[in-house]
Amino acid sequence: MSLARPASGVSPRFLALLELEGLGEKRVLDVGCGSGRLTLLLAESARHVVGLDRDARALRDARARAAAAGLANAEFHEVDVEREEYARFAPDIVTAHLCASDAVIERAARALEHGGCLGMVAFHVDQWRETGRVSRFAYDEGRMAASLRGASLEPEAIEVERDIRDFPSLEAALAAAVSFEDRWKADGRWYAYIDFLERGGRTLTRSHLLVRARKR
Repeated sequence: MSLARPASGVSPRFLALLELEGLGEKRVLDVGCGSGRLTLLLAESARHVVGLDRDARALRDARARAAAAGLANAEFHEVDVEREEYARFAPDIVTAHLCASDAVIERAARALEHGGCLGMVAFHVDQWRETGRVSRFAYDEGRMAASLRGASLEPEAIEVERDIRDFPSLEAALAAAVSFEDRWKADGRWYAYIDFLERGGRTLTRSHLLVRARKR
């Protein structure tokens, strides 16, 4: 069964990288699972899936969605994924969708046996580059490779997936970013984006790193 779903919000290319692992007999640990967007896709193909997140409300939603879909092979636990270890879940594969940090990489590596797989989607340094600020959670290809190898994980794929939207007017560009206004005002990015638009800019960039790595 293919993992790809229209409008799932998960990169089809990332799902294709995971499918190469032969999920049918695998136990998958989905780190930073939120309300289970990726976890429930994985549960349709994998033997068993465990989702971890520290957001209790999101986990309640994930459990309800799993029950509604009749997915008895998915379970969810409230865990701070940057502080607690994952080894007790005995994963064959660890996934992390937009929940990437050196702490997550290190804990995933410690939980995996030799040959186990880590699949991640991380923010790339070009994410929202028009705001002039790089997220502290963002990676470029070199930093990601170094973090993986430092945790005894060998990169098999580190790919950039970039979408640059080009708007016909200032109004259209503002409308595309309005859902980020409160968050970007809190850290100053909103005003930098407005300045970019006033200087004639008309783009907004989404950019992610797709990663698959193997435990050495």
